[in-house]
Amino acid sequence: MKVLISLNIPEVGIDMLKQAGLEVEVWRDDKPLSNTELVAKCQGVEALVSTGMNAIDSTFLHQCSHLKIVSQFGAGYDNVDVNTARELGIHVGNAPEAMSDATADIAFTLMLAASRKICYLNRSIIDGKWGHFRPRANLGLELKGKTLGVYGLGRIGFEMAKRCAGAYEMPVIYYSRSRKLEAESQLGARKVSFEELLSNSDVLSVHCALNQDTRDLFNTDAFNKMKSTAIFINTSRGPVHQQEDLYQALVSGKIWGAGLDVTNPEPMQADNPLLNLENVAITPHIGSATVEARDEMSRLVAQNIIQYYRGERIVNLVN
Repeated sequence: MKVLISLNIPEVGIDMLKQAGLEVEVWRDDKPLSNTELVAKCQGVEALVSTGMNAIDSTFLHQCSHLKIVSQFGAGYDNVDVNTARELGIHVGNAPEAMSDATADIAFTLMLAASRKICYLNRSIIDGKWGHFRPRANLGLELKGKTLGVYGLGRIGFEMAKRCAGAYEMPVIYYSRSRKLEAESQLGARKVSFEELLSNSDVLSVHCALNQDTRDLFNTDAFNKMKSTAIFINTSRGPVHQQEDLYQALVSGKIWGAGLDVTNPEPMQADNPLLNLENVAITPHIGSATVEARDEMSRLVAQNIIQYYRGERIVNLVN
């Protein structure tokens, strides 16, 4: 079986595929393939490792209906039309939990950076604006004992909650479709309604999938219900928050600060006004960017394909 890997992933997965007897082609250019180029490349293969840079939509899938499996390099698969893939008999796998610790670390870092205006103040040094001591300038917020609200208490959200509870004794509340007994027993986490999450969180950290229910969920209406001292953190997907609404909430003082690893759209342009706000910290979607996480993602996407090739149960099958 022939496999196309559409970006240059860590070698651990590539080596696994080759050792299993598969023929592997890796697109090693830094520039991602366009969808047209990807369709052309896929004509000669049966398996695709998708990195989320391309829309694996109905059009693509019908043009590549001969594919046996698409293995997504990441936990999220909102770029894949899973229903069409199912109709065409194309398996879709992903790489869940590989980046739980790495992404929770980024969420925690963004919380700290926003609360103390780290990014803005670092730029002030570069711009030559480190002046004299002013007792009422550059004031941030302390986090100890503040309430953490988690929207979507999956593995990443749980790891974020553990960090906040352990480091700053932060009480944890969460909104989720089901109760999270592990978080309740270990952390004393309390399940609340969405309205309560908005009104009671000092830090609200988003860890959910992007779907029709979560797209633009955090908008003007949501931000208006949050504390004026609240910090909004999003490390899930950019379209979960309405970016202009977030900007207006920040400049009007509806909420205090924000930390984003995801934006809408991506990549964010250098002249975006969010980047100039004092109490905002933004990173370029690097939640999974550790050696350990990316190696594990590579291993899992290879495992999906190898399990299909051998006729075994695909452990991380999403459709």
